[in-house]
Amino acid sequence: MGLTNDVQVVLVEDSVDDAELTMRSLKNSNFANEITWLKDGEDAINYLQGKGKYADRDITIKPKLILLDLKLPKLSGIQVLERIKKDKNLDKIPVVVMTSSKENSDLKRCYELGANSYVVKPINFSKFMEVTKEISMYWVLINQIPNS
Repeated sequence: MGLTNDVQVVLVEDSVDDAELTMRSLKNSNFANEITWLKDGEDAINYLQGKGKYADRDITIKPKLILLDLKLPKLSGIQVLERIKKDKNLDKIPVVVMTSSKENSDLKRCYELGANSYVVKPINFSKFMEVTKEISMYWVLINQIPNS
């Protein structure tokens, strides 16, 4: 933390196992120097908007990528996505939905709300690691987003 070239990925995931795998993959790929793990939807919104216990966070420093699970406590991933995409300070941050849901209604709703990508989490460990690496390589290294 603290380096100007830090890449920030916000991971919103309530499953400890999935979060640990995702963070391990991101760290092993060297695509993300800073990963913030948030365990529920309410915490995610508070963090991104600099509210509550995150009131002292510098919200001008935007994450390069948000990895968002759909099945979350307090606020669902769909509710989080909707709030992110309605917030003019956050709406340009790429949001990749990473979920176990293969439901077409979830897929359709996420894209209607402005998700940048929708990925069904692979069950296989090595495939999970590979998919996470590919996602981060594209969204963190290749994709460009405006500063404001």
